[in-house]
Amino acid sequence: MRILVTGGAGFIGSHLVEKLLAAGYDVAILDDFNDFYDPQIKHANIAAVAKDVAVHYVDLRDNAAVRNLFHREKFQTIAHLAARAGIRPSIQHPQLYYDTNVSGTLHLLDAARVTGLERFIFASSSSVYGISKTVPFSEDQHLSQTISPYAATKIAGEFLCSTFSHLYQMRVIALRYFTVYGPRQRPDLAIHQFTRRIYAGQPIDQFGNGRTRRDYTYIDDVIEGTMAALKYDGPLFDIFNLGESETTRLKDLIAAIENALGKKAKINRLPEQPGDMPLTCADISKARKLLGYNPTTRLRDGLPRFIDWFLRTQK
Repeated sequence: MRILVTGGAGFIGSHLVEKLLAAGYDVAILDDFNDFYDPQIKHANIAAVAKDVAVHYVDLRDNAAVRNLFHREKFQTIAHLAARAGIRPSIQHPQLYYDTNVSGTLHLLDAARVTGLERFIFASSSSVYGISKTVPFSEDQHLSQTISPYAATKIAGEFLCSTFSHLYQMRVIALRYFTVYGPRQRPDLAIHQFTRRIYAGQPIDQFGNGRTRRDYTYIDDVIEGTMAALKYDGPLFDIFNLGESETTRLKDLIAAIENALGKKAKINRLPEQPGDMPLTCADISKARKLLGYNPTTRLRDGLPRFIDWFLRTQK
């Protein structure tokens, strides 16, 4: 099977590419290597596999470029992980997020339709649940409001996926990832940013009182769930939460990083940020039952692994 991984040079994407190659799949990467963070980080992410994959430098906003790629290459499956990410930047640049995450997803779906793609996996986000009062979050909840442009683009992507699945009998699986962390995590995300600044003796920004809670999910667990979606043969369109189903307070996360580094954080306390969710918590019973998803890495085990990787990169 030939699989295209969009965003394949990013954090989650590069791990997925490695796992797919190890499983014997024929893999190609689509990535535009934009400057949201240093593109050299992405090149380093795939350095070990670059000789084994074709890397296509394509911007998903360019519909003609997407179509040309699909007409040149034959893919059976797409794992669509590419997106403009981040809650706060999406508030500053909503048009960019819409163009990339919504229009870009539409361009892929349409190219997939024309070329008879067999399976489309869409990386969605826990952010689609907004400020839901029902905890843990389950896939059958009625979602009526998101609280950031990023989240809005992800729920829009899900609706486009369900529409194309219905109209063209395309198998589409949307995976709602919950705060993924681990080696190669993006430098703008909390665990990586806090670790880097505490290690360097620089202050960290803590928005709010430190009581917001996140369902932190280790990269290996997310990749196992994503791999399982490659073989899912249930309804043509389906949605799954991929989380740990365990929440950690922000203040406890900071303390755990301090403990792992052996350094105290200098904390710059700031007001809560618009668009930030007070809580994320995944109900993973559906993924357990239908995908065989079984996350095994608690934060107390996964965080030291991330710290070990971070420290190695500082040498």
